[in-house]
Amino acid sequence: MKPHSAGSQTGAGQSKQRRYRDDNHEGPDLIDAVNQMFAEFELAYHNQFQKAYGDPDRLVLAKKYWLQCLSDFHPQQILVAARHLVKTQTYLPTVSSVVNACEQGMELFGLPTEYEAYVEACRASAPKASYDWSHPAVYHAGQQTDWFVLATEPEEKVLPRFAYCYRQLCKRVLHGEDLSVPVAHGLPERSVRVPEPEEQEEHMQALRKKLSI
Repeated sequence: MKPHSAGSQTGAGQSKQRRYRDDNHEGPDLIDAVNQMFAEFELAYHNQFQKAYGDPDRLVLAKKYWLQCLSDFHPQQILVAARHLVKTQTYLPTVSSVVNACEQGMELFGLPTEYEAYVEACRASAPKASYDWSHPAVYHAGQQTDWFVLATEPEEKVLPRFAYCYRQLCKRVLHGEDLSVPVAHGLPERSVRVPEPEEQEEHMQALRKKLSI
């Protein structure tokens, strides 16, 4: 990798890049994410950044090292974590601080905790698709668990099932998938025509004749 460029790629970097592109993930690939993260760090912590990575060769080695350390995370997850650190941390972030921020990605992506999500799913009013969900993942976890089960089974029995579904959905969100709640459509309005008196009398006569009255 060259400083501030995704043009140079290590073998491991190329493998990761191909994997993310083959999986059709949207957004920057892993190498682009690391480059963008370093660019933001340089803007936010200019003096500290120059002191740590002012030498071009040192910067290249640093990017390769960070790339290996962050290879388990989705590019978008890295960028969200890095932006969060820039906004909240006075000093130039370390690898460990970025890893920790990535691991706490549920909060950064607006995802409630498992138990908060469970309580929300249990208390949500019907119709479920019209409820103001804190995150679509909560709705889908409730749907996969089964709303009737959530409403009737005891917590100790249904919570593990809900938590499993929710964790799988959170992984999809952290990997860049955009979940959504289906739009609830009301029943179409039906136009009812009141028959004219003459029509009503004809229907009554036909009914009497049919019933031999």
